[in-house]
Amino acid sequence: MTDAAGRRDLVVLGGSAGGVEALSAVVAGLPADLPAAVLIALHMPAQSPSNLAAILGRSGSLPVSVAEDGAQLRPGHVWVAVPGRHLLVRDGHMLLSGAPKQNRARPSIDALFRSAARWRGARTVAVVLSGNLDDGAVGLAAVDAAGGACIVQDPGTAICPGMPQSALDVVPHAVALPVAEIGRGIQTLLGEPVPAAAPSPDADLIAETDMAEHKLEISERRQPGRPAALSCPDCSGGMNIVESGAAVHYTCHIGHIWSPQSLVAAQQDKIEQGLWTALSILEEQARVYDDLAARGAGGISVNHQRAAADEIRGAADVIRKHFPDIVLEN
Repeated sequence: MTDAAGRRDLVVLGGSAGGVEALSAVVAGLPADLPAAVLIALHMPAQSPSNLAAILGRSGSLPVSVAEDGAQLRPGHVWVAVPGRHLLVRDGHMLLSGAPKQNRARPSIDALFRSAARWRGARTVAVVLSGNLDDGAVGLAAVDAAGGACIVQDPGTAICPGMPQSALDVVPHAVALPVAEIGRGIQTLLGEPVPAAAPSPDADLIAETDMAEHKLEISERRQPGRPAALSCPDCSGGMNIVESGAAVHYTCHIGHIWSPQSLVAAQQDKIEQGLWTALSILEEQARVYDDLAARGAGGISVNHQRAAADEIRGAADVIRKHFPDIVLEN
């Protein structure tokens, strides 16, 4: 249960492309006596080592560490997510989870923000920084609904404005600041009083954060939202649509979660993959008929075999004409 009384004492930040530069500037603007714990989720490849903690540790006066499963949150300290794991909050601790990706990312910004919304509620300050697509927007809306404070990097100052703009689209009253002013903005919001009562997390938020913690068997899960006539790009399972104010996202029974732009991008990748497969098979069929024609084999006249090869290549050309970016590799 979220305790909303007292003061804000948790800052969660998320970024993607262009995020390292933005995070460095934000951390540089935070004082050594910051009265809040800071958690950071940055999109990163699962197999690559991350130097983010070392980079941010040189940027400002706050100590920066790699997140540890079960570690206690304490003010005046920064923790960064590790590759291949969601960074989450539960009560006064952080968790690392190998639950399914959200918006094709693990760590996911939405996963961190939603857990903060559930367990810290109005005591949270959430910040969305530079990045593409829309991870972080739904999570920011959850923090806002819980009574937390929201900051977004001014899209005009972001290397990649997609994520900040998507966040402002669903939380238009979020404080938009140039990156150099976000540190001071965080301090201002931490100093504001927190209402003694704030909305309790709804059933959908509880279900999704439980799934992100990876603590429930699939048979025990309640899939949030209502059915949508869509399949998950990652596992092909049926999906539900979850609506919360201006924010909309999609979730499958396994636990993959998609914001609209990220879902469309993943669907586009599936289309391209299917076209590559179709073109490859068509080219192979044409080569088989060419080979049969050259050998005079197969029980079909040479002319019919050559005509079949031409017809198949024509079908491949139709795909290339309508999808000119698809070019077969040699």
